[in-house]
Amino acid sequence: MKLFPVRGGIHPDYRKEQTSEKAIVAMPLPAALYIPLQQHIGAPAEALVQAGDVVKKGQKIGRNQGAVSATQHAPTSGRIASVTEVPAPHPSGLPTLTIVIEPDGKDEWAELPAPIADPFAADMQTINARVAESGIVGMGGAAFPSAIKLNLGTQKKLHTLLLNGAECEPFLTCDDRVMREHADEVIDGARIMAHALGVPNIVIGIEDNKPQAADIMRKAASAFANIQIAVVPVQYPMGSEKHLVQAITGKETPARMLTADLGIVVHNVATARAVHHAVRFGRPLIARVVTVSGGALREPRNVEVAIGTKISDLVEFCGGFAQRPERVVNGGPMMGQPLPSLDAPVVKGTSGILALTAEEISDRPTSACIRCGTCVTICPCGLSPVEMSSFIRKDNLEVAAKLGVMDCISCGSCSWVCPSHIPLVHYFNYAKGMLNAQTRDQRKNERIKTLVEARTIRIEKAAEAKKAALAAKKPAAAAAPAAPATTTEEKANA
Repeated sequence: MKLFPVRGGIHPDYRKEQTSEKAIVAMPLPAALYIPLQQHIGAPAEALVQAGDVVKKGQKIGRNQGAVSATQHAPTSGRIASVTEVPAPHPSGLPTLTIVIEPDGKDEWAELPAPIADPFAADMQTINARVAESGIVGMGGAAFPSAIKLNLGTQKKLHTLLLNGAECEPFLTCDDRVMREHADEVIDGARIMAHALGVPNIVIGIEDNKPQAADIMRKAASAFANIQIAVVPVQYPMGSEKHLVQAITGKETPARMLTADLGIVVHNVATARAVHHAVRFGRPLIARVVTVSGGALREPRNVEVAIGTKISDLVEFCGGFAQRPERVVNGGPMMGQPLPSLDAPVVKGTSGILALTAEEISDRPTSACIRCGTCVTICPCGLSPVEMSSFIRKDNLEVAAKLGVMDCISCGSCSWVCPSHIPLVHYFNYAKGMLNAQTRDQRKNERIKTLVEARTIRIEKAAEAKKAALAAKKPAAAAAPAAPATTTEEKANA
């Protein structure tokens, strides 16, 4: 398959050997599970249970609400201990509303939706409804509700489903192991997703540092003429959907547009496996494979773990810390977020938990920019990090926006390569957050203005209608016949 060059990118030390040759192991259930109602992009789910309720495995415990949201399910059977606030797996450490389940040890399934016997005879709406009902989100880390992306077939002219198995982040190997150990499930899920999207072609992109996964996936796909395996170069951030699309098709996604505008929808390989389980067996997304790695960990491995397992329990299952970690990261070292506490739970978007040593994070003092331009050369989005950061430091966000800061994918390549160790991506994340907040405020103000104007118009119309009604009454009163005058004699007789 012909491939195309992608601008920029870097080649960090990948360190995948710590876990890549270790088979996935299932972690036993912990003493308690913590299911956040917000573990996806969009509105949080609405709790359907309360303290004291008894639930079964796979039972719906949180209902999606709003246009963008995801349903939550019980990962096992047990009792609801509480619905309370627990620290989120986020750098802020702020609490989020969470359902706490005490497992009863029975792991007893609830009555699940009936399997869709022949998914390829079912209509798109039936597949999408099952995916939404199962609470499936993008498992590559974005955690966007998958049913919404599968519905793009009704809105865009699509031709290809691209399955992302690049896994370009250092340390992470969970997708690699899923492809090696569950290739048939991934392929089946991909075919179901392609049917839901109404596309004829499936391409699976895998970086060429995963030759075993590529071979196994190629063998699993060999019976289907419409599936191609594309082995792409090792080049961070090849796992970015826009760059993977460009490497495979040669088409560049325009700024602020979607790959769907090019006719291509991208999903993660683990998401495809979750779709297989939901459609073929009616099982919701209640567990996932997580890479637990890093130099500070005793036993790095890939673990299939129940959603809601505390990170501290997961670390303990992997032998605990061999030394005090300098930083614990949720996700990969380039785009992942530092965790302020191990009390946070594993969520649907958790691809990795990394316990990194000081040598692995290479923190160094920041010095002045030497204007070398290296960050410009390697930026995969063709931006000018040095210029954008200069304006952001002066809080001149308007100019930063004009320079394209909103097109930054926060891959961290510029920060990694900077000889002055300037945390460039931190500046860009700050600017994007502020600009998004300003946009929300502007939309809110415009909405308020629209409502005020509509109210003023209603009041004016009501006043005009009242005035017209009064004006109509005056001629009627004038036209009415006058009552006859009462004579003196009539008054005396009365």
